Amino acid sequence: MSTDEQDRTDSEPARARPAPASAPADPTSAHQQRLTPVERAIDRAAHRLLADASDRGIRAGLIEFLVFGAKQAWACVFGAALLAVIVAARLWYPDDATLAPNDALTIAAVVIQVVMVTTRLETGRELWVVVLFHVTGTVMEIFKTDVGSWAYDGDGVLRIAGVPLFSGFMYAAVGSYLVRVHRLFDLGFTQYPRRWLTVIAAAAIYANFFTHHFIVDLRWVLLAAVVLLWWPTVMHFRVWRRTYRMPLLAAFALVAVFIWFAENIATWAGAWFYPDQADGWQPVSVSKLVAWFLLMIISVVLVTFVYPPRPSAGASDRADG
Repeated sequence: MSTDEQDRTDSEPARARPAPASAPADPTSAHQQRLTPVERAIDRAAHRLLADASDRGIRAGLIEFLVFGAKQAWACVFGAALLAVIVAARLWYPDDATLAPNDALTIAAVVIQVVMVTTRLETGRELWVVVLFHVTGTVMEIFKTDVGSWAYDGDGVLRIAGVPLFSGFMYAAVGSYLVRVHRLFDLGFTQYPRRWLTVIAAAAIYANFFTHHFIVDLRWVLLAAVVLLWWPTVMHFRVWRRTYRMPLLAAFALVAVFIWFAENIATWAGAWFYPDQADGWQPVSVSKLVAWFLLMIISVVLVTFVYPPRPSAGASDRADG
């Protein structure tokens, strides 16, 4: 064989050899891209602070727990700030102030939202979901107060049909938490139900909040449908160095419980009151937990339009749209 032929023979396999596959995407890097610039800075600082921390033993478990609590608190920042303002108004707002307390709460809620966006604690896409929460919540508030489910005091001018505008921000606070917790914990799911089924369930739940005043209340039927729909779904969430799993229904229930606690604080502070609280505050009925659980489904489905449910790393399950 000639030298030219040998060169040709040696070079042909090289030309035919496929290019090496690119390295798999770093899941940590992908997670960083979902954070806001401020959150990325906090995350990098936390990594530097805990770089030498052990990944085993009691200390590692304690760090995971503390990071979990810090992330949850950070996800709740909008709702916590709004609740703090409501409590502050109850304790210290002057009785002879020209501006009505409800109007002051509305202005404070707007300021909090503006700060969230301008400081890049919330993305533009997420803001639209929060606005949608505000609108759907306000519509329900107008109806529910009209039929006497709960009531607000009559002060202030920033209101629609007797409903102070700050009420919509309380629903927006739930939406803000859900969209933030989704990216902070890098949520993934296995066996998530088809989204068109979840949309039907959410629409039926929302309709029942109105129609049960005129026809049979279907909340228990809807609750059973939700359990059947999400029963197989497992949520995967990353805290620090470890990824944990939890049945998604359990996560829904836990969030509903915390909202119920916040509702007790808000009604004690006089933000609104139920008929059995008209003569003096008492704890909100535990039966409200079912309502909050079902409301969670509406909230979760709305959030999936910003963050479509994606499979956990390494899972073969795919959430169909």
